[in-house]
Amino acid sequence: MTSSPKIAVRELPLFPLPDVVLFPTRPLPLHIFEFRYRIMMNTILNSDRRFGVLMVDPAKGTIANVGCCAEVIHYQRLRDDRMKILTLGQQRFRVLEYVREKPYRVGLVEWIEDEPTHEDLRPLAQEVEQLLKDVVRLSGKLTEQNIELPEDIPNLPVELSYWVASNLYGVASEQQALLELQDTAARLNREAEILTSTRSHLAARTVLKDTFESYR
Repeated sequence: MTSSPKIAVRELPLFPLPDVVLFPTRPLPLHIFEFRYRIMMNTILNSDRRFGVLMVDPAKGTIANVGCCAEVIHYQRLRDDRMKILTLGQQRFRVLEYVREKPYRVGLVEWIEDEPTHEDLRPLAQEVEQLLKDVVRLSGKLTEQNIELPEDIPNLPVELSYWVASNLYGVASEQQALLELQDTAARLNREAEILTSTRSHLAARTVLKDTFESYR
């Protein structure tokens, strides 16, 4: 007798957040104060400590259909049952349907992963890492600050792509697009484009700054 294939679908409590995109392997600290989410946290802390984070676009008032599962790895109870929690991104998911919406949203979700590839992505990952170093160096020169990258930046292509995407501040819609990609090479290539554009912009500003200071 053969066993039936396991279908990667489950119900998941959902936590929509304005302009916040969580990526696998990345931390997300949260302050839980709304009553409905206090209920949610108390429920999941007695279960598997997992819930889904979905990006809300405040301008459009829409909730993304693809998000990332968060696992509570540490929490602190405050007064009035408020909480400070630290979560870590796990698998990405797609919402198939909403099971209920009160007191908080619960969705039926399916897990999604990047498509397997036989391409060696290490050269592309190294290019992205070098671009990142260039951007940090130019940012430090422009702001006259000593900015250094953390020593624990992932070197595996998939994990690096998540790290870079999670650190693209102020561009939640771009981050969401990167989260939804299921092609590691495509994600790294898009990040290379973003970092190249940023590097060019910073380099131009640095030249202007140096020119201005030479006339002072």
